[in-house]
Parts: sequence; C-alpha cells; structure tokens
Amino acid sequence: MTFTLATWNINSVRLREALVARLLEEESPDILCLQECKSPVEKIPRERFEALGYRHMIARGQKGYNGVAILSKLPIREVSALDHADLGHARHVSGQLENGVTIHNYYVPAGGDVPDREANVKFGQKLDYLTAMRDAFRAERPEKAILVGDLNIAPREDDVWSHRQLLKVVSHTPVEVAHLGETQEAGSWVDVTRSHIPEGQLYSWWSYRSPDWDKADKGRRLDHVWATPDIAGAAHSSRILRPVRGWEQPSDHAPVLATFDL
Repeated sequence: MTFTLATWNINSVRLREALVARLLEEESPDILCLQECKSPVEKIPRERFEALGYRHMIARGQKGYNGVAILSKLPIREVSALDHADLGHARHVSGQLENGVTIHNYYVPAGGDVPDREANVKFGQKLDYLTAMRDAFRAERPEKAILVGDLNIAPREDDVWSHRQLLKVVSHTPVEVAHLGETQEAGSWVDVTRSHIPEGQLYSWWSYRSPDWDKADKGRRLDHVWATPDIAGAAHSSRILRPVRGWEQPSDHAPVLATFDL
C-alpha cells in the first residue's frame, strides 16, 4: 500500500472549510490530519469532505478550542483518544489502517507567552503534556506507527528564523526542546521530515502578526511527521506546502506531507 499523509493546523475547520476542500482537491492526500479544529465533532463539515472521497473520519472536538480530526480515503478505525496530563482537552486521536499502521494525531498545548511554569499555567500544562506523552511511549513502545501534528515546538536551530533571538521565546526554549526530545526518544520516533530535508531553514508556521509574512520569513517548524523505526524507511517525498500560507484568509500554519510505501 502506498499512501500520502498530510498534517495541518487549520485554525477552525468550519471557518476554513473551503481551504480544506481546496487542499483535498489539489493535493489529494489519502489521509489528512487536522488540528485546532475548534468545533464539536458533529459540526465538522463532514459531508463536503465525504463528497471529495474522504468517507472515513475519526475526531475529538470542543466548541471554539482545540480539536483534532483524521479524514481518510482509506478505512480507518479509532484506537484511542488520550487526555495526557488530564487537561480535559481534545488534543489527540489515533486510528489504525487495514494494513496495521497506527496514526497518532496530536495538538500539543501552545504554552502561552511566558516560558515560566510559575508565572504561566499554560506553560506548565505544555511541559506536563509532553511528559505524559513521553511516559505513555515508555510504558508501551509504539510499533508500526506514525505520529503527526502541531507539536508547537521547533526543536532544531534551523527550525526557526533566529535561534539566538528565540531561545527565550515559547516554542524554542531549551526546556521545551528537551521535553520534546525525551518524548521522541521514548518512542524511538524518527523525524521523517528532517530525514528527507536534512539541511537548511525549514518552517511550517508564520505569525499573523507579520504584515508581510512571506518577505519577512520569520517562521518556525512547529508541525511534524514522525514514524517508528520499523516503517520510517518506507517514507519518502516529504514536503511543506508553503504557498498554502498565502491563500485567502489562511491558517498561520502550512500543511506538511509525506508518502509511505507499506
């Protein structure tokens, strides 16, 4: 089986329904994992996506916040929807394809603006969430699995526009990078995107605050595709669809894609 998987923080699936449909029409990934859907599951515009061939959906939702969904052309059955750190947030759903591959779709907490657990509850929640992810992978090491989503951390120096200037900015602080590294190591996850694009600046997010995001190019790679070692070698053709960030009324994230021959 060969399939292409895409992950995209859509920043409201109902507001950007037309953009999701455009991506499905133009790129036609077999599987699309969405984060920050900001919608109860029953209000996700499923009919439009079904009409484009995405007849299978598993999701967890909340009104106005968080939310994750997996749209698939391929049959997929729900495996789990974990509430790491007991936050009561819709931040994870996983499903299994008929070939036995499990797909985890994650939306890690952003962490607020102040990188200090004592001064900022949200930052503490982010670290606790990552710790819980790590512990889950240590308890049951994943096999034949893919993990995607907005992990809200740019781990490498070349995953941000300025390593020096962002060392004290949430998403690139050493403590966050260390937590993400422990989570990745706990599952022996392979960073598929960087396996295929090992060198150079690489971003998937550009702030709405920039009046000319494309020219300024102050981006961060917050969105990731990982795979367990037993299937990571089957992945190829990773790419980030930067032009999507320039669509009308866009999300501040661009989709990240990879193809797997399994």
